[in-house]
Amino acid sequence: MSWQHVHTSQIAIRWGDMDAMGHVNNTVYFRYIEQARIDWMEAQDCMPNPLGHGPVIINAHCSFIKQLKYPGTIEVKTFIGKPGRTSFETLHEIRLLGEDGVALPTIHAQGGAKVVWVDFQAEKSQALPERLLAMFNQS
Repeated sequence: MSWQHVHTSQIAIRWGDMDAMGHVNNTVYFRYIEQARIDWMEAQDCMPNPLGHGPVIINAHCSFIKQLKYPGTIEVKTFIGKPGRTSFETLHEIRLLGEDGVALPTIHAQGGAKVVWVDFQAEKSQALPERLLAMFNQS
């Protein structure tokens, strides 16, 4: 699949993100990915409206490659794949930022999700909105 970079978020690692082993707990990576996805959707004016429509995650995955520890700041890059009629795939890469604020080359985690656009009242999927489709590289 061809991936298109659409957004970059920076997120501070919090003390409470760590577990008894002294590294960021595996469940927190999903929160980092969620926050990056929400940052991107807010920037695109595509947030869910419980009385209307919006994105729903139907699956999520993450590969934990290298530990993260407090203190630090991460960069989460968000990529999207080619859309279907009602859904698209997202991919996220998590890297630690260096002291200079530039992302280090090592990927600490990589995850993603399948996003389906839903009519919440009808509880059914619906076609992706034109404003969202306009962002996808259809070439």
